[in-house]
Amino acid sequence: MILEREALKWLRPAKGQFQMLYPSGNDHLEYQPDFIAEMDDCIAMLEAKMASQMTDKDVLAKREVAIEWCGWASEHARTYGGKPWRYALIPHDAIAENVTVAFLLKQYG
Repeated sequence: MILEREALKWLRPAKGQFQMLYPSGNDHLEYQPDFIAEMDDCIAMLEAKMASQMTDKDVLAKREVAIEWCGWASEHARTYGGKPWRYALIPHDAIAENVTVAFLLKQYG
């Protein structure tokens, strides 16, 4: 797994860990990203989806709430010299052994 090779630390978030809610119809549902990875220069929130789901309404709503959350987290991190947060929504077919997390963040972040 590329995270094991490149990340200083990584985790799969537990339910409720980030408390992000996205609109879905008349409800607001909890969004739990796939992975969080501490890289040399940032903290990356990574979400992999089937390529065919990349424009799904709920997927895009999750992306928007995650981007907003990462902005708030980056703002807070600046107050104590911490790393900025970045979000990437990655199509499943872009993930391969020869692709780096940095490349995925650049392409899809």
